[in-house]
Amino acid sequence: MSIAQQFHHLQTRLQECWEGTETFVPELPKGPGGIERDIVVVPSLSFPQPELAKITGYTHYEERQLYTLIQLRNPRTRMIYITSQPLHPSIIDYYLDLLPGVPTSHARDRLLLLATYDRSDKPLTAKILERPRLVERIRQALRPNQAYMVCFNSTPLERELAVTLGIPLYSTDPDLLYWGTKAGSRELFAAAGIPHPVGSGFLATVSELVQAIAHLQAKYPHLHRLVVKLNEAFSGEGNALLDLTQVRPTTSPTDPAHLQRLENSLADMRFQAPNETWDSYRQRFITLGGIVEAFIDGSQKRSPSVQGRITPDGRVEIISTHEQLLNEPEGQIFIGCEFPAHADYRHQLQDLGRTAGTYLAQQGVIGYYGLDFVATFDADQQAWELAAIEINLRKGGTTHPFMTLQFLTDGHYELESGLFYSKHRRPKFYIASDNLCQPQYRGLLPNDLLDMIARYHLHFDSSTETGTVFHLMGALSEFGKLGLVSIGNTPEEAQAIYTQTIGVLDAAAL
Repeated sequence: MSIAQQFHHLQTRLQECWEGTETFVPELPKGPGGIERDIVVVPSLSFPQPELAKITGYTHYEERQLYTLIQLRNPRTRMIYITSQPLHPSIIDYYLDLLPGVPTSHARDRLLLLATYDRSDKPLTAKILERPRLVERIRQALRPNQAYMVCFNSTPLERELAVTLGIPLYSTDPDLLYWGTKAGSRELFAAAGIPHPVGSGFLATVSELVQAIAHLQAKYPHLHRLVVKLNEAFSGEGNALLDLTQVRPTTSPTDPAHLQRLENSLADMRFQAPNETWDSYRQRFITLGGIVEAFIDGSQKRSPSVQGRITPDGRVEIISTHEQLLNEPEGQIFIGCEFPAHADYRHQLQDLGRTAGTYLAQQGVIGYYGLDFVATFDADQQAWELAAIEINLRKGGTTHPFMTLQFLTDGHYELESGLFYSKHRRPKFYIASDNLCQPQYRGLLPNDLLDMIARYHLHFDSSTETGTVFHLMGALSEFGKLGLVSIGNTPEEAQAIYTQTIGVLDAAAL
C-alpha cells in the first residue's frame, strides 16, 4: 500500500484513540473504552522556510504547544513531546507545576522528552524522519492501539511520520490542505455563501496577478487599495498592500500600457514582512502563487475570528471567538488576541464558523480550523458587517491560549452566551500575545523569568483561576521575545493583569 493508503487505514482508529482525551473525566473506566492514552506531540512548523524566517525567534515556536502538558493532569495519560533542541528543565517544571491535583513527579514519570539536537531550518518532522533510531525509540515507548499523534500543521511529512510510527494523526489529511490556502478559502466562502471581499481566484504568475488587478479596477472603479497574498503564508507576513490611486487607467484597464504601469507599481507595494522587497516577494509569488482581493476600509474596523473543531466522527464544534490584535497601522500581521469576540457579532461569528466547518467536514477535514474576518461598522444600518478573509486548517495563534484556559480550569465554552465558564461557573476572559518583545529582555534565562514570576506574584493562581501563564521562554535570551496569556474573571481584570504583568517585567528586566 502507498503511504496515503496506509494513512487512511490508520485514521479509522482515530476516534477510539482520541475520545475523551481533551477533557478530564476521572470517572471514565480504564481500558479501550476509557481515556488511557499515549499522545505524541510533534510541534513542527512545517511551512516554507522563507516564510517562517520572517518571524522573530520562530525556532522556539515549538514551545507554543507545551500547553498540551497540562493534559497530564489525567493520571492515565502518557505523553511524548519532541523538539529540535532540548527544552530547559525549568520550562518543563513551570508547566508541570500548573497541574491541579497531580503531583509533579507523577506527571513527569508519564512524560518522555526527546530532541533531534538539530538547529537547522528544516521542519522538525523532517528531522525526526531522518533519524531512524529516534523513530524506533518513539515507537518502542508507545502502546500502538492507545496512541495518536498531534501536530501544529499537517503536511505529507506529518502523514509519513504517523504511518512510520503506526499511529493515527489528529489533524487534516494533507490531501485536503487546499481548503486552508488563500485561494481555497475564497472558493469555500463562495460555495458556502459566506460574505467575503471581492477578489481573484488562484494566480500562478505575476502576469496573472496584473491581469486580475486590471479586472478588479474595471469592475470596481471605486476600489482604492488591494491586498496581494501569497497562497501559503503565516501570520499575515505574506501580505502586501497596493495603492490603486496612483495607477488609474487613462483608457481601458486592459490597455497594454496600463498593464505595464500596474506591473511597475508592484515594486511600490507596502510589504508587511520586515526587509521584504519586490524582488524577494516576486520569487515567492512565482513559487507559491497567490490571490488579490479588495482591502476593506472603515472608520470603525475590527479583526474578529472564530475557531472550531471537527471531531474524528465528523461533528462540528465551535470552541471560541476572539478579537485579533494586529500590527499598526496596516493591520495585517497577527500579534495577539482577546477572548471572547465582541457581543455585537459573537453569535454571527459562531454561525458562519459552523457553516464553514460543515462544508469542511463534508470534504473530509478533521481537526482544528479557524476563520478570520474583518468587521466594519455601517453607520446607516447601525450594525457591524463581517467579511471572511482566511481559513486556517491548523492550530493558530488563538489555539494555545484557549486550550491553556480550558485545560487549567476544566471549563467549557457556552454557545448561548459565547462565553467560557470554568468548572466553578466563573466566566473567564483573557488577553494573549506571542510578541512581547523588549531589548532589555535579551540575555534573560528561563530561571531569571521564573524568579520575576515568583518575586512579583505574576503566576497563575488556581484558587481564583486568574493570573498569567507564560510561553516562548526559550526565545527570551537570544531574541528578547516572550508570550503570555493573562486570564481574569472580567475583561477589565484580564486587561489589568496583562498591563500590570508587562509593566512589572519591563521594570524588573532593566
